[in-house]
Amino acid sequence: MMPTRWYTSANRDFTLVHGDCVEMLRSFDFEFDVAFADPPYFLSSGGISVQAGKCVCVDKGDWDKPRGHEAEYTFTRAWLNAVREKLAPHGTIWVSGTFHNIFLVAEVLEELGFRLLNAVTWEKSNPPPNLSCRYFTHSAEIVLWARKHDKVPHRYNYETMRAIAGGKQMRDVWRLPAIAPWEKVDGVKHPTQKPLSLLVRILLACTNPGDWVLDPFCGSGTTGIAASLLGRSFLGIDLEEDFLRLARVRRERLDEDGVRQDTMRRIQGFEHATALPEDLTGSGGFMLRESAPGLPF
Repeated sequence: MMPTRWYTSANRDFTLVHGDCVEMLRSFDFEFDVAFADPPYFLSSGGISVQAGKCVCVDKGDWDKPRGHEAEYTFTRAWLNAVREKLAPHGTIWVSGTFHNIFLVAEVLEELGFRLLNAVTWEKSNPPPNLSCRYFTHSAEIVLWARKHDKVPHRYNYETMRAIAGGKQMRDVWRLPAIAPWEKVDGVKHPTQKPLSLLVRILLACTNPGDWVLDPFCGSGTTGIAASLLGRSFLGIDLEEDFLRLARVRRERLDEDGVRQDTMRRIQGFEHATALPEDLTGSGGFMLRESAPGLPF
């Protein structure tokens, strides 16, 4: 059975689907140029952290509760295989995680025939403190980058990354802040929401205007917002309708007067960029298109 669109933006560049990503991806034929995935880290076991200066429980929901190695391996292999089947031959995938899940992801990527390209370290410039004072402060996440085939060349926009890095080769350690208050929807955020600065850099690295971007665990839609700002097309899938509602509100607000331009001005990580390509220097808030090609459902 073909999936049903939960939401599509007016110009069709941003589509949301409600459901299990493995089931949804199996139900239609389409090829994506890149996928970004922020899967469950399986961390919701009663721990505590700090948010806005307050001690809070880190439990995020049943979807993030530990399942045991066998179940977590089965889950990881199923969704990675489903994504791989929908990537174009030149396609790549980015997967974020911490030491709790990222080594399992790397293992399964290699089992499925992906070629690992980089393990990017996202160093958070504003991490919460470690309340136990028994470990080093957790201040980084790993983002694996892999291509679908070992011998099929992938896309890498070297000159764009070099410009952002101030005329030097972009390194695999990116110092970027976690999400800022302005990235929330009326003060509400997804519990594992990624900053726009991270996703904009990822999509600039490996996609061109008009490319299709997939996020199988799209949450509040940060990947799709970055894609829309850059003139890419996006399909996001999530099990939780509350998160999809956040994503819809964020995308619709982009169409309000001045919001795209203001959003671009707020995104960090371009301080040294002096020679970015035309799609990053135009006055229209990056690459807003009148209409994107439709999905087959």
